[in-house]
Amino acid sequence: MEENRNTTAGLPIKCKAAVCRVAGEPLVIEEVEVAPPKAWEVRIKIICTSLCHSDVTFWQMKEFPGVFPRVFGHEAVGTVESVGENVETVKEGDLVVPTFMPECGDCPDCNSSKSNVCSGFPFKVFPGMLRDETSRMKDSKGEVIHNFLNVSSFIEYTVVDVASIVKVDPAIAPEKACLLSCGASTGVGAAWKVAGVELGSTVAIFGLGAVGLAVAEGARLQGASKIIGVDLNPNKFEMGKVFGLTDFVNPKECGDKRVSEGWGKTIILGVEMHGAPISISTLEILKGRSIVGSLFGGIKTKSDIPILVKRYLDKELHLDPFITHEISFTDINKAFDLLLQGKSLRCIIWMEK
Repeated sequence: MEENRNTTAGLPIKCKAAVCRVAGEPLVIEEVEVAPPKAWEVRIKIICTSLCHSDVTFWQMKEFPGVFPRVFGHEAVGTVESVGENVETVKEGDLVVPTFMPECGDCPDCNSSKSNVCSGFPFKVFPGMLRDETSRMKDSKGEVIHNFLNVSSFIEYTVVDVASIVKVDPAIAPEKACLLSCGASTGVGAAWKVAGVELGSTVAIFGLGAVGLAVAEGARLQGASKIIGVDLNPNKFEMGKVFGLTDFVNPKECGDKRVSEGWGKTIILGVEMHGAPISISTLEILKGRSIVGSLFGGIKTKSDIPILVKRYLDKELHLDPFITHEISFTDINKAFDLLLQGKSLRCIIWMEK
């Protein structure tokens, strides 16, 4: 390990990446060059990564911010290979998870309990690094390969800004830490940080994908007495019981009864609505209904992800059932097939297995 770091730190690294060159087409394993980290940046050796539905959304996107060629992936875990100037919070060899949500630690929002959206690095989807919006990846012809969500983890080595890096306890298995990089944290956080689910309360979850089931897990941890899953796939109920689901509703079987009856707080997660507007009558608002949006489930990455790691190590937080498949990096396109067919929650993609 020491010899490898001494021979690569400060130099470009040639490695394998799964590159998407055309929207919606299979990824191609290519040799690429990854530049050394600049100031405030960290180069990571990816141990494993997984496929999130947001990756699929942008993989299919033909117009900006869909840009190509691109290395997707933003849910991952790895070890620090080298660091750039001014990086003091992590060092070579540390186990880290990269995240699409930066936390600079200095801005008013990072120092407030009311927000997890860093105003030092406002959230936006653009193909480049946080500070200079350029890429650290080039293909064999020297042409730029675009970044994705500050991470680009479908690659053996990637460069991430230190504001998007979280050091985690090495006692956690890499594939479990990987889940906390996006999906599991988003869902658990939505129940914990945004909804503020209280002991004995009732929670309804619309859509039981990985994030929806993570919401159930978060509601269970918060002590909800009734957790209702709403999904078109009845098989999700048995799967969801592991995460605390107590009831299941199939919208196709509701007849004339509205699934959304009742007052309460509605939390919107994910990017799948593509910016589509929503409407709600003022009467519903007056009766007590509220709608709240959330990025990353309200999670403050550098402080809250280590808490979730500890809760997993203390056997409170369930992460293992999210992993439905494990494949090698060379088979990465199978992960897309499994997700599109609705057969997987999270498919772990191992770099060296």
